[in-house]
Amino acid sequence: MPPPSALTTPVSGWGRTAPTTAHVLRPRSYEEAAQAIRDCGGRGAIARGLGRAYGDAAQNAGGAVLDMTGLDRIHEIDAVNGLVVCDAGVSLHRLMQILLPLGWFVPVSPGTRYVTVGGAIGTDIHGKNHHLSGSFTRHVRAIELLTADGSTRLVTPEDEPELFWATAGGMGLTGIVLAATIQLLPVETSLMRVDTERAADLDDLMARLTTGDHRYRYSVAWIDLLARGARTGRAVLTRGDHAPLDALPPRARRAPLDFRPGRLPGAPGYVPEGLLGRGSVGLFNALWYHRAPRERRGELQKLSTFFHPLDGVPHWNRIYGRSGFVQYQFVVGDGREDALRRIVSRISRRGVPSFLAVLKRFGEADPGWLSFPMAGWTLALDIPATLPGLATFLDVLDDEVASAEGRVYLAKDSRLRPEMLAGMYPRLDAFRQLRADLDPRGVFTSDLARRLAL
Repeated sequence: MPPPSALTTPVSGWGRTAPTTAHVLRPRSYEEAAQAIRDCGGRGAIARGLGRAYGDAAQNAGGAVLDMTGLDRIHEIDAVNGLVVCDAGVSLHRLMQILLPLGWFVPVSPGTRYVTVGGAIGTDIHGKNHHLSGSFTRHVRAIELLTADGSTRLVTPEDEPELFWATAGGMGLTGIVLAATIQLLPVETSLMRVDTERAADLDDLMARLTTGDHRYRYSVAWIDLLARGARTGRAVLTRGDHAPLDALPPRARRAPLDFRPGRLPGAPGYVPEGLLGRGSVGLFNALWYHRAPRERRGELQKLSTFFHPLDGVPHWNRIYGRSGFVQYQFVVGDGREDALRRIVSRISRRGVPSFLAVLKRFGEADPGWLSFPMAGWTLALDIPATLPGLATFLDVLDDEVASAEGRVYLAKDSRLRPEMLAGMYPRLDAFRQLRADLDPRGVFTSDLARRLAL
């Protein structure tokens, strides 16, 4: 049985679609975390950070969930070589606050900075710079990993490559990351120099990404998935890099590394179902597309504007109502552009009301056994969970993705059929065997792990 200090509470992902009840503990030390693992009981345990996995990856019905945000110490900063050693519960937001004034930035950032270091490793997060920099764990030099027997191991890609790369993207199922050593990115300012342009359709967008991405460190396209006919896949493409000091106007040079992200009022606690329907989202998409410049070069933007626009709206996931939403993200490889076109066409014809839809190019696949990226094209979209026929429709998209030898992102999944997994992740059997050898009692588990037989 879990210890008496555990709180029994509902736990859900950011999409709010499938909450389950677990015993939530918040360890304040490595010793408390190890004791929680030894005492977790037959339903096992899973680590949880700031809850930004969209599906059921950080849930554990009837078992223990370890809230790792109490372990939030920064142990060491090497401001000369750009290395930081920190606890797994430290957020990327806090790293930015501490490190930007020293001239360093996190090597990879997803669409939110409210992700813990442990979560970034467990899901091997990617960002707008994957085509150049790969995923987050490529920049991790060492991990302190709490294993199923309650002991701690220092794991590096040189000394224990199998365990290291099984942990990268391993969804917390090889152990609990307690701390990590991360290589940082040097920057001169806290601003971005950004180019923006409109693409008339999907083929136009893919051509621009293919021919121009190598000139930018960061690249992402917002795509209008409700546009039809000749406009199918029209998009706003945004690319840029960290602005050098000499690009700033004189006034901004007085505090070039200032980091002050803006913040708007939070989404209300109650939002009526159906607010984000085809009509309202279609209107928003049309306005957003036409509001964007046909072409604008060299605009200076805040880091928060370029990387994390939705972080300025606390609890933005509430806008989908109590039923929540599904985020669906897939990747198909280079040479499989026809599959991407078919999927975008299906979504457009179906009238899926998604205003948060982004298309990016990935670079080469990452070494993580269950890491998501592979060289090619990734599309992510948010879909209201109340959309009629959603489950069947997404099953059809899964079939298209699998036929193209692509894969679905586990950190955002809440409904993939388990029989689809092996074809999407070729190292799955090796991952299962390593888990069985390292954790024969199945201490580390989650709703995701049970659903997909990970």
